[in-house]
Amino acid sequence: MIRILSLLMLLFSSTAFSQTLLVLGDSLSAGYQMPTNKSWPVLLPEILAQQSQPTTIINASISGDTSGNGLARLPQLLKQYQPDIVLIELGANDGLRGFDPKILRNNLDQMITLIKEMGSQPLLMQIEIPPNYGKRYNMLFRNTYPELSQSLNVPLLPFFLIDIIVKPQLMMKDGLHPTAEAQPLIAQFMAKQLQPYLNQESSQ
Repeated sequence: MIRILSLLMLLFSSTAFSQTLLVLGDSLSAGYQMPTNKSWPVLLPEILAQQSQPTTIINASISGDTSGNGLARLPQLLKQYQPDIVLIELGANDGLRGFDPKILRNNLDQMITLIKEMGSQPLLMQIEIPPNYGKRYNMLFRNTYPELSQSLNVPLLPFFLIDIIVKPQLMMKDGLHPTAEAQPLIAQFMAKQLQPYLNQESSQ
């Protein structure tokens, strides 16, 4: 009987702290033009484990995806992985294609609603686009994220390239995508941003 109880406690201790984070993004998270194992989502679990937040990362990011693409894929991803947390890193391609910010807002709104309905925690990342789309468009695009964060009570994480994009040596020649050398820095940045929303192993 004691042996059975010990096995059950061991099983519980190995799963009690498990958590799954689904990254729903585009080329900025998919490891654009680099080996997949170099991308920041692949580097993130080791960092989280070091800070006693063991986490399984499901990187569902696809290069070129818009918010509409993400919304279309989300129901199946939620059903398949049943993640504890979903990080939405989408919108850059909407902006680069000049989509109406109302479309972006509607898609993000639906994604957040779906995630909540599945009992998962949505996290929204602020996305920035180049300034050459005009002041008005940029303002409407940028404001979509904090407005949704406030109206839907969803945490808003800062753009993960905010400190990378100003360093040309860490950006590809297109000026849009981070290099492989930038990925560990992004992973460190994201570990810090995600920390408040992940379970602490020691606190269980």
